[in-house]
Amino acid sequence: MASKKRIGYKQAGVDIDEADRAVGFIRKHARATFTRQVLTDIGSFGGGYLLSGWKKPVLVSSADGVGTKLKIAFLTGRHNTIGEDLVNHCVNDIAVQGAVPLFFLDYFATGKLKAGVAGQVIEGIARGCRNNGCALIGGETAEMPGLYQPGEYDLAGFIVGAVEQNQMLTGSTIRPGDVLLGLRSNGLHTNGYSLARKLLFDVAKVRLDKKLADELLQVHRSYLKPLRALIAGGVLKGAAHITGGGITDNTPRILPRGLAARVDVSTWTIPPIFERLREIGNMELADYRRTFNLGIGMVLVVGKRNLAKSREILRRAGEDFVEVGSIKEGHGERVIYVGGDR
Repeated sequence: MASKKRIGYKQAGVDIDEADRAVGFIRKHARATFTRQVLTDIGSFGGGYLLSGWKKPVLVSSADGVGTKLKIAFLTGRHNTIGEDLVNHCVNDIAVQGAVPLFFLDYFATGKLKAGVAGQVIEGIARGCRNNGCALIGGETAEMPGLYQPGEYDLAGFIVGAVEQNQMLTGSTIRPGDVLLGLRSNGLHTNGYSLARKLLFDVAKVRLDKKLADELLQVHRSYLKPLRALIAGGVLKGAAHITGGGITDNTPRILPRGLAARVDVSTWTIPPIFERLREIGNMELADYRRTFNLGIGMVLVVGKRNLAKSREILRRAGEDFVEVGSIKEGHGERVIYVGGDR
């Protein structure tokens, strides 16, 4: 039997007017990232980008999310940095292959759209894009009643960059004796939050005060500038973004067969947040190393004869780094830890 009550999209939980408000916020922030190569405005069915100035470009793309770090944003009501986390993570993933970011798209999905919250998230995305020199040319804002918990949303990002084919970083020139340099992280970055939340809030019953919130919401660093400087200097052989899986799983992704990374964990101080989590969970060492970055967000490989030059480039770039190990022959473990039980 047909209802006599007027039922429209808003009564089903989708507010088109609120979506229009959100797009207004998005358009303002996105336009501030536009470069001369952007050919379309926000609101077009697709984003247009003019690829010019390249000889033989390889397009490098990546997609990722922020994971359950979003839960910290929900608990604190602080939404203006989570988008920057997303951009920086994606930028790092293509930068390790030698690519410079060209443009970015986002996906923001929620059960009940709040334009102010969406605006804060996009503000962070736009800031990350501006800082990395890429354009936010489009995305999707989806309101889907009943699919998400009240006050929660999901966030994903898609990036496209380019590199000249003969300048791609593949790790193929890495040899035994090469040196590993570590660039420091800003805490957990965007990985390990499911375990961190369980340990802190369920096991240790820690209160999420401002100090802890600041720690857990530290922005995932972009390593684009130091990587570009090393590439320009002709010294970088390979780079591994240390995300889920830690140094253990990410470093082997750039190593030729038959080679292993010898990592000396005594060469840097692991930030207190990681040691605190390990103590709360009485974590096995291998699990600890595969879950968290332990204070190293990027591992670089340079030739021993270029070590002094690499150090100077990083110093000029204002980058805090540490020599964490070397490459050796190895047909078993791909990462060999020495220097203690940290």
